[in-house]
Amino acid sequence: MGVGVRACVESLTFIPPNITSPAGVFAMKRLLRWALILTIFSPLILAQDTPMFRGDLRHTGVYKATGVPKFNSIKWKFHTAGRVISSPAVVGGVAYFGSTDCNLYAVDAGSGALRWKFETKGWVVSSPAVASGIVYLLSYDSNFYAMDAASGQLKWKFQTGGEHRYTASHMHYLQPAAEKMPDPWDFFLSSPSVWEGAVYFGSSDGNVYALDAVTGALRWKFQTGDVVHSSPAIADETLYIGSWDTFLYALDAATGQEKWRFKTGDDPEYHNHVGIQSSPMVADGVVYFGSRDSYAYAVEAATGKQIWKFSTGGSWVNNSPVVRDGKVYFGTSVPGIMHAVEAKTGKVIFDVPSGSPVFASLAIAGDMLYMGNFAGKLTAIDLKAQKVAWQFETDGAKKNAPSITNADGSIKWESLFPGPNIFYDDMMLTVHKLFSAGTILSSPVVVGNTVLFGSADGNLYALQ
Repeated sequence: MGVGVRACVESLTFIPPNITSPAGVFAMKRLLRWALILTIFSPLILAQDTPMFRGDLRHTGVYKATGVPKFNSIKWKFHTAGRVISSPAVVGGVAYFGSTDCNLYAVDAGSGALRWKFETKGWVVSSPAVASGIVYLLSYDSNFYAMDAASGQLKWKFQTGGEHRYTASHMHYLQPAAEKMPDPWDFFLSSPSVWEGAVYFGSSDGNVYALDAVTGALRWKFQTGDVVHSSPAIADETLYIGSWDTFLYALDAATGQEKWRFKTGDDPEYHNHVGIQSSPMVADGVVYFGSRDSYAYAVEAATGKQIWKFSTGGSWVNNSPVVRDGKVYFGTSVPGIMHAVEAKTGKVIFDVPSGSPVFASLAIAGDMLYMGNFAGKLTAIDLKAQKVAWQFETDGAKKNAPSITNADGSIKWESLFPGPNIFYDDMMLTVHKLFSAGTILSSPVVVGNTVLFGSADGNLYALQ
């Protein structure tokens, strides 16, 4: 509930002792007037709130907003000293998001003015969740934080077993083969979900956690076989989350007991086509998610039985699918394609090339789908026309994309890699060169007639 609406509700708690007295009649008229205002306007206000990653507990990515059918201008942009990989949560007219400068920011969603910031001791690439006046997020300093949404004051923090990237030897064929290395393409940490008085998230220590939302006390934890950077979706009292151990898990949200697990592909030698980096979403009794094994999946939410899987021909599916009107939309890594497939069968309906990898999850509002890519472009796709409506380039893209992309917008991969037997350090340099183009890893959020998203150029953008 927005701050303004909550204040209105709290103002209605006084009931006059004598309703027939002049004071009582006046008070009752005031109550009725406020009730009428709330009846008319609160659904509109509440519809603007996007309190967690992808908007809701099911992680649908579908927003009840007008959006931006035609791009007009930058409403505002807020600059941080790091990359904005975190996706914003917008509640009560305030946008909350993190940066690799180690801060969580709260800015006015209308103007972009800073309300407050909270410093952690590590990168903030987790997307925050907001509930009952508290902001929750996970930091690379291995702490999970709860802060007052109005002031940024710390309420409590919980220490995990350690946050880090997925690690393995000879990853992506990189040298030296015997060296255990962190994955240079592992950009996200798990983003929390809040349900029934508990806050849920995954951790690099391999656990899925449920903490008391008010006190931070541990309710339960569930151990998987590897890092968990997927974000939990919750539907029908069941939590769904992926792990880098190849499994998608369905857990009882109240107890943490396992209901079922679904196995995706493995790659034990090169660790290239393995792991669930995508966060699941739930629609109509089906869980949709992607995997680095180069498939997108649809499984029954109740049983974990596979309905279909879609082959990308070797491309990772790291983002979360979005589903509407019987269609599933998701993006791929290389070469970067947005696929639209039938929700029941996985059969292709249409494709839209992105030109570069799509790691950020997609968003839909009205008839428009919004997609960010590695080359710093936000693309708006008209779903009725099944084609691009408009594109926006980040500041980083305008400045640096021409040096690393071809005329068609595709990345000059051949110029970024020195050749065979690539050393790990070379891969890291390549990723940083790509980031210079204002890479969009933050998933777009749509509020009213505004699209908000972050960029590796350090900005949170609000487009209208």
